[in-house]
Amino acid sequence: MYKILVVDDEERIRRMICKYAAFEGHTTDEAADGIRAVEMAREGGYDILIIDIMMPELDGFSACREIRKFSNVPIIMLSARGEEYDKINAFELGIDDYVVKPFSPKELMLRIDAIMKRVNGRPHTGAGAEGAGDDAHHEIFELDGLRVDMTARIVYRDGKRVDMSPKEYQLFFYMLKNRNIALKRETLITQVWGYDFYGDDRTLDTHIKLLRRSLGPYASHIVTLRGVGYRFDTEK
Repeated sequence: MYKILVVDDEERIRRMICKYAAFEGHTTDEAADGIRAVEMAREGGYDILIIDIMMPELDGFSACREIRKFSNVPIIMLSARGEEYDKINAFELGIDDYVVKPFSPKELMLRIDAIMKRVNGRPHTGAGAEGAGDDAHHEIFELDGLRVDMTARIVYRDGKRVDMSPKEYQLFFYMLKNRNIALKRETLITQVWGYDFYGDDRTLDTHIKLLRRSLGPYASHIVTLRGVGYRFDTEK
């Protein structure tokens, strides 16, 4: 089972999450503010973090930003606000899921399981892998000023490297490998988020928006197919 850090300034919320986590066999620690969350995350040993946005001392966004400087531990963000701006801000920080209050504790446990299955299934990449070898052994895609090394997970736009969140990379690479093919929303969600995805399907639209922003002038290659999904079009 998993060791979870639960961060929320509301004791009632923390206790509720910890109760259900214990029922599922997980162990938990608690923090009531963002500063303490960063300190505890730095000590390590957690499989996943659950962090609320609105907290004293240091808000959830700032806490996640600090944690991402030293750790890629999975993060679920909690919020009483479901605005797209907040979700985009959160996903840009590299969180794994966004849950709007009020929420079902059982659903939260299912989301944890889904995230950990994906995390545990990721192939291990050794240190320095991005600079290892040469292009002859890498899967490269080039279109106009866009250059993508899918093996090293590096994207260049007009010669400048573009930093994306993990989910942006996954979504972009899947669309590239299936370029010029109409991809249904359900297919993209299944392939990128997994069969047991429990989130809002608008999460896909949010990540498409983030991806288009990252691609800049080449965003037009991502075509919206109304009522169907999306396509990465190399002929535009």
